Amino acid sequence: MTPANVLLEPLQHAFMRNALAAIVIVGVICGVTGVFVTLRGLAFMGDALSHAIFPGVVIAFVLGGNYLIGALIAAALVSLGIGLVSQSGRLSNDTAIGVLFAGAFALGVAIISAQRTYARDVTTFLFGSILGVSGDDLKLSAAIGALVLLTMLLFRRELITVAFDRTFAASLGMNLWGWDQLFLLLLSLAIVVSLQTVGNILVLAMLVTPAATARLLTDRLAPTIGIAALLGAASGAAGLYLSFYIGIASGASVVLVATAAFTIALLFSPKAGIVTTRVARRLHFGHPERDAFPPLGDMSESEPGTGETAPGRTLDGGVATR
Repeated sequence: MTPANVLLEPLQHAFMRNALAAIVIVGVICGVTGVFVTLRGLAFMGDALSHAIFPGVVIAFVLGGNYLIGALIAAALVSLGIGLVSQSGRLSNDTAIGVLFAGAFALGVAIISAQRTYARDVTTFLFGSILGVSGDDLKLSAAIGALVLLTMLLFRRELITVAFDRTFAASLGMNLWGWDQLFLLLLSLAIVVSLQTVGNILVLAMLVTPAATARLLTDRLAPTIGIAALLGAASGAAGLYLSFYIGIASGASVVLVATAAFTIALLFSPKAGIVTTRVARRLHFGHPERDAFPPLGDMSESEPGTGETAPGRTLDGGVATR
């Protein structure tokens, strides 16, 4: 089988075309959003939100509605609730996340446990079912993704300022709580888009892994965002093809490809790779006994162009002995 056949054969199926478009959208959105998640140290927030919006999915399923709409409503309510609880000052942001995450997820489990048909229908959102993406789901995901990326583009300066230096942002008169709420909402939307592709259990990997890989490859923010988006989309496409030919779960294969890319960058990235930095250090300091400078008192001043010691003087200002 030629490489062209390997690439084109899966695309003969409509469900594979929808799945490929969906995973590329998810990879780009999660890659861009994940850069800000890693900058702000909110990996636990992403994991908590992915579980906390589960009751919205369940309620939409019970009512026969679109699960994305239910997830959007739950995401907005949970992100607002986290902000209100942490705003009191007595409880930290992590505490608010932990309480609402556990409570909301327990509510979702309680609802689906009362339904006799939940096992096959709803639990697919825990692990993802990318091959079941319909044309309407794809359009809605594209619209949500465009909204997230456009919002980040319009408010990039404010989001970057809050992510890098909250004290400086507060001194400029910026409403930190308001910008935090906006970012939580954007993060929730990114998670909602990822639900059917990789599931809310593995969505954290798509948020963090491409961004962490890009951070190992560059120190500048703009290239980091671009590389993270590219890695997210490439990992999604490669994982989907791997799932098609090997026959493993699509969500798991996507995450495994992203993790493999992170491992390679961790070992061999030019600036931060474990192997490359040790090799470079070994090449530069291969002979420490020859590279070491002699003590200052043992070095004498030489006549220009002759290499001979100037009479009567040394580098430390003392008198040379004959």
